[in-house]
Amino acid sequence: MGHAEMLLAVAGMDEVGIEALVQRLAAGAWDTFPPEQRTLFAVACRLTREPATMTATDRAALVDAFGPVRAVDWVWLIAWGNYMTSVADALQLPLEGTNVFAPPRGAGG
Repeated sequence: MGHAEMLLAVAGMDEVGIEALVQRLAAGAWDTFPPEQRTLFAVACRLTREPATMTATDRAALVDAFGPVRAVDWVWLIAWGNYMTSVADALQLPLEGTNVFAPPRGAGG
């Protein structure tokens, strides 16, 4: 299970909802998401796949959608996630098999 999926579970999304969301995102089926999120997804894909091709237009779209401070936050978060993925891939670190963020089973809630 990836960390994004784990955090969605902690936020209260069930496994079926998480799987459906992951499939939609992976397939690029973004048409039902708000315009701001679609902008973010497009920038995240570009920054992940071809960071040197980021343009002033890409940055302006992100700033228009989220404001200058949050736009920087998003670029930083995307770049950090890509960095962590590169480190994990280089060291061939496996993903956790269970949600390490979830409360222990049997814990009251």
